[in-house]
Amino acid sequence: MPRCIRLFSVALLCLTAAPTLAGEATAVVNVDQDAGRINRHIYGHFAEHLGRCIYDGIWVGPDSPIPNTDGARNDVVTALKNLSIPNLRWPGGCFADDYHWRDGIGPQDKRPKRINMHWGQVIDTNEFGTHEFLNLCELLDTEPYLAGNVGSGTPQEMRDWIEYMTFDGDSELANLRRKNGREEPWKVPYFGVGNENWGCGGNMRPEYYADLYRRYSTYCRSFSGNRMTLVACGANGLDANWTRVMTERIGRRMPAISLHYYTVYPAWANKTVATGFGEEEWAAVLSECLRMRTAIGNAEASLDKIDPRNRIGLFVDEWGAWYQNEPGTPGYALYQQNSLRDALLAGITLHIFHEHNDRVRMANIAQVVNVLQAMILTEGDKMLPTPSYHLFEMYRVHQDATRLPLDVESPEYAFGDHSLPALSVSASKNEAGEVNISIVNAHATEEMDLKIDLKGSEAESVTGRILTANQLDAHNTFDAPNSVEPSGFDNAKLSGATLEAAIPAHSVVVLTLK
Repeated sequence: MPRCIRLFSVALLCLTAAPTLAGEATAVVNVDQDAGRINRHIYGHFAEHLGRCIYDGIWVGPDSPIPNTDGARNDVVTALKNLSIPNLRWPGGCFADDYHWRDGIGPQDKRPKRINMHWGQVIDTNEFGTHEFLNLCELLDTEPYLAGNVGSGTPQEMRDWIEYMTFDGDSELANLRRKNGREEPWKVPYFGVGNENWGCGGNMRPEYYADLYRRYSTYCRSFSGNRMTLVACGANGLDANWTRVMTERIGRRMPAISLHYYTVYPAWANKTVATGFGEEEWAAVLSECLRMRTAIGNAEASLDKIDPRNRIGLFVDEWGAWYQNEPGTPGYALYQQNSLRDALLAGITLHIFHEHNDRVRMANIAQVVNVLQAMILTEGDKMLPTPSYHLFEMYRVHQDATRLPLDVESPEYAFGDHSLPALSVSASKNEAGEVNISIVNAHATEEMDLKIDLKGSEAESVTGRILTANQLDAHNTFDAPNSVEPSGFDNAKLSGATLEAAIPAHSVVVLTLK
């Protein structure tokens, strides 16, 4: 045998015989303590008139050959119901501050066609409007969250929309709603007073918007027993000044304030790709998503000064990964693939929301179908769930559960200039007394042996599920829609109050203790 072949064979033997590398991590979960409720609304979603989110994604129209209920795709509705989505935000986004609600009511063939000035200057038919959205929310058994038009609208237009939707009396607007097919008013529990008014919503200074919020919100009244939480426009990412000005000028007149933070790496002008990346891009994006903790901390620092009792809710109503659009698709449509990396990004970010559950009351991942970090992708009559969808399905167990305080000691995962804790862990207890522990192993190549001390636990059994794949950029396609999906996990052992589990590299595991 030639020497080069012998060396190659020896090297291959050593490689295949080498044991799997494993890091060691420990955690203490205080099962007998209460760190407050994890509000189910942090698992909210966002649907904007952008690309193929609404048209083709959610709405195909009642005459479509694609199975639908009054125009809404049955496959998408069924998939979203499976997530138990608590709320859905609409119509934007940037679209909201150029949206005039009267364009989207009445007979669909009589509705005016308008230019979508923010997203490609395509024509919006207004076929999907107020009735269609609110009826969709009823189909999904979810609560609507609407964004009102401050940028190009008036206080009169905003208050009329609210009356049209929610008033039960004998008024012109309530009767117009009845004429258009809806006898009973809808419940609208959340209403945003503008969107991104520091940018596409008017390029305003915080001082100016604060005065506009005071003016517009004066006319946003709750009618006929509808209890509406008004949401002020909050900061862009790490901008601490915007929230500071808002708290100084509005104070506790705002029941809630928003925050937008997208994970974008590198800078905006040179975004990374959704698939086809290596370990450096994997580590860069996952470490970048940790800046969500800084963004929330900046907002909390100002809110805590005027509201130490946490009465004002922080709504992170746009978040997620933002990459280059897929080749061959228009840039304005923001269509991107969704990989295993995005599922881990979502898991880590949701853990951050859990940590801040005393202030963070709602969050909306962007967006629900065919846009940015989507739950679902569609193509004609085909539909597939993304890895992010599966992550949200696995994490349903945390909705409205009691957060359990914990401490984690984890090795660092470092690659190049990027580093983050290898493990991210969160735990909660539901009303039945079951404990659910979600674990993200961000390390691209190394398994983590996790030992958990369960303080105050009386659990007798453990079961688990795992989301992982062979490749870092693994994703589902219309030819292979089930490449990345959860499976059973049996590599956890419970012995008294000690739980041990070997968490594979680049994976998410959810353990349930009974």
